[in-house]
Amino acid sequence: MDALPPAGEPLVGEPPAGDPDLAISRRTDVYFNRTKQIVQRFGDCHVTYAVFLRRPVVSAPRLMLEWLAGVARDRGTAFEIEVMHPEGTWVGAGDPILYLSGSFAQLADLETLYLQRLGPPCVAAHNAYQMCLELPAVSFLAMDARHCAGAEMADMMAYAASVGSAAAQREGARGFVGNATDATAHWFGAPRGFGTMPHALIGYAGSTVRGAEMFHEAYPEENLTVLVDYFGREVSDGLAVCRRFPEIAAAGRMAVRLDTHGGRFLEGLDPAESYAVLERHSPGAIRRYRSETELRHLVGTGVSAAAVWKMREALDGAGFPKVRIVASSGFGVQKCRVMAEAKAPIDVVGTGSFIPDKWSETYATADIVAYDGVPRVKLGREFLLRRNGERKRNGAPAASVE
Repeated sequence: MDALPPAGEPLVGEPPAGDPDLAISRRTDVYFNRTKQIVQRFGDCHVTYAVFLRRPVVSAPRLMLEWLAGVARDRGTAFEIEVMHPEGTWVGAGDPILYLSGSFAQLADLETLYLQRLGPPCVAAHNAYQMCLELPAVSFLAMDARHCAGAEMADMMAYAASVGSAAAQREGARGFVGNATDATAHWFGAPRGFGTMPHALIGYAGSTVRGAEMFHEAYPEENLTVLVDYFGREVSDGLAVCRRFPEIAAAGRMAVRLDTHGGRFLEGLDPAESYAVLERHSPGAIRRYRSETELRHLVGTGVSAAAVWKMREALDGAGFPKVRIVASSGFGVQKCRVMAEAKAPIDVVGTGSFIPDKWSETYATADIVAYDGVPRVKLGREFLLRRNGERKRNGAPAASVE
């Protein structure tokens, strides 16, 4: 296997630095490059693109717009952009998010790259928005970076979570209060990322209590969130840490993080006890028809609603009512909904599950709808045409980028 080039040198296939047009031409679809060359040969015209997705989303166009602004500056041209749905607003399937106008020769080769910056954030923002609304009293922490395909995607997903969160906050939800990396913390108005310890630290320490001691000694001013599932003794180890640091627990500066994997139950639970826990706290949640997935979220293995209630019972019963519960592991829209129905006493959800599950749903599309002001679009896409020369805009001003 060939070794990677030395640090600082480009990977094979990477364009040289300092030539933005070459970078675009190498990364866009070849037929767009050829279209650009044909238009330059036979004569330029002014075109208008309608840009849309085929599923409902939350509008998150900022990364696309900023990129287009940079390209316009580099090329010494101007693009007119009419945003029909401002950032953070709901968009129906097939409804243009924006109209993009300008020189065909300058726009033809950009389609591949600006669509990459639009579709995924819009779908992820929609997921984050729904998650926050399902659990409006719960704070969310974005833990998506480890599941992203590199730094560009990580920035894209953090931006999307912040957009969906802000939309939910306008409807009264707490939303996302931060994320797990310093590089993308700015999207949440924070100077740095949040987080205390991974499983690796607990394994290194040899015990959950010792891991907590190490963390507190290294970061005495930080709140203490302890990962308690490493040894399969979530309740026992959680209470042991509380007893080791009673002052921090009493001050509300401690939390236990439940991240039990789906291969086993939380300590003290089995199917029968899981049903019993919910019967004590939220009987309505288990007294109606449930799908297999919903039942697993309620009373199954891993971080179920029953597991959260079991942990809360143990903490309160041992005299630690101010110790918070952080829940992670697969908290997508459906799991958040089930947790809300079970009234699970979660204080914080750590999740990257706003990343789209079905990537084909993130495919944005751009179709030209006018050439030199004359409406024209391929058969079947007439719905993109402006009605009577105009479409209803959702409170967004027209803009020019150059």
